[in-house]
Amino acid sequence: MIMGWGVLITGLCVGSFLNVVIHRLPRGLSVNDPKRSFCPHCKTSLPALQNLPVITWLLQRGRCRNCQAPIAVRYLLVEVLTGVLYLAAWWFLPMESAILAIVLFTILVTVTFIDGEHQLIPTSWTTAGSVIALGGSLLVPRLLDLPGLEFDWIQESGWTGLKVSAIGWVTGFGSLLMVVLLGKLIFGCLKLDFKEATSWKLQEGYEDNEQLHFLIDGEAHSWDDLFYRPTDHLVIQGHGFKVDGKRQQAREMQIRRDDLKIGEGTWRIEDLKSLEGKATKVVIPREAMGMGDPHLLGMIGAFLGWPAVVFVIFTSCLSAIIAALVARVGFGKPLPYGPFLAFGALVWIFGGSQGWIWYFEGIQSGFAP
Repeated sequence: MIMGWGVLITGLCVGSFLNVVIHRLPRGLSVNDPKRSFCPHCKTSLPALQNLPVITWLLQRGRCRNCQAPIAVRYLLVEVLTGVLYLAAWWFLPMESAILAIVLFTILVTVTFIDGEHQLIPTSWTTAGSVIALGGSLLVPRLLDLPGLEFDWIQESGWTGLKVSAIGWVTGFGSLLMVVLLGKLIFGCLKLDFKEATSWKLQEGYEDNEQLHFLIDGEAHSWDDLFYRPTDHLVIQGHGFKVDGKRQQAREMQIRRDDLKIGEGTWRIEDLKSLEGKATKVVIPREAMGMGDPHLLGMIGAFLGWPAVVFVIFTSCLSAIIAALVARVGFGKPLPYGPFLAFGALVWIFGGSQGWIWYFEGIQSGFAP
């Protein structure tokens, strides 16, 4: 019981740190400088007594003590979810497997909330997780064989575990890579033609998203959605182009993630104060899925094996469809897929794997519907 409380409290504290990562990492901020957490609204540094996991949020009723700005409920959810997952791993898995599962849960929580807010998956984290999974399979070869499954093809041998883990990574990464490549062929670009010249502009921040956005015809396109790769570029045909308020004589403009080009002139995006104009035609780069999702599923496969990859793909697709229909998530804007992949992995670990194997064994024996 005492050990369980210790694991829970550790999870809550780690969750508090993950909130720092979730806020700073996609914004390009250091997670170590400044060392203390700060209010994102008034930038006030928070003393230790105002940074207690869960307790601070509840006592301050979800508001900053200094400026009274609301503190997103996400901070509470991350701390509670991390603590509960740590405790569940400790209760339901053998000690060696629990330790590696805690590493997996830490990454899944971080990726879920970053992707949910920014549609961005930090591949540095998923790559590190894949390396840990492959190394862990040498030490704990039956990590992939969760309690109750008893896969005959996973033996008590480190090299066998490494082989299964590697196959899981290749299966996970490769399956979604095919989706990315196929999606690029089908949804390579979005072409917008306007009968009348339509105003557009670049704007820093839109609604709750602090990224730079391209606004046109009532639609906002965030920078991460526009530029998945360095080769992506936004083409605008029209007139009235104004760079920092100065009109530029041209009929076409090309914008990339870091710069824009009009004729022979080139400007760095970060140096601009304003950019606007009127468009008659716009070509917007797009794709069905970003490259972060294959890396995430590859990591999940490395931890859990290729059968889990098949289950996670099925479960994530089903849950994404339900979310889109019930909560209208994804209607009119990109749908972050990372949270659904993470959900499928958690379902597999906590019972879904046994149900999945039981179902297909039932089909083979003729008893399943």
